[in-house]
Amino acid sequence: MITRSNLAEQLREYQIRSKHDWASVSFFSSTSSFSSSSRVDVVVFVIWELVILAFFVFSAVSLYFKRLQLSFILICVTLMLLICMKVTKQVRLARKKKRRMLLPLSM
Repeated sequence: MITRSNLAEQLREYQIRSKHDWASVSFFSSTSSFSSSSRVDVVVFVIWELVILAFFVFSAVSLYFKRLQLSFILICVTLMLLICMKVTKQVRLARKKKRRMLLPLSM
């Protein structure tokens, strides 16, 4: 039987499980967005940032070897990855907010 105390206990357990106090691991995002992120989200965005950093390094190396077209292409790809990362982050946060609104907070 579902009682008010059982629901309150389930809600408390859910909040404890879903709360992650992450440090700011992302250079491109604010700390407030990662306070509600899961470990998978943090790992995904760290991988994205490593790929973006690699593209920046490759573009600098191509500039060093005077390959201007290659450098320009790499910088454009890097900027597209940054935009995709921001959009993906906003979509995931919107989904999480929508899911939280569906939880029964009171009886």
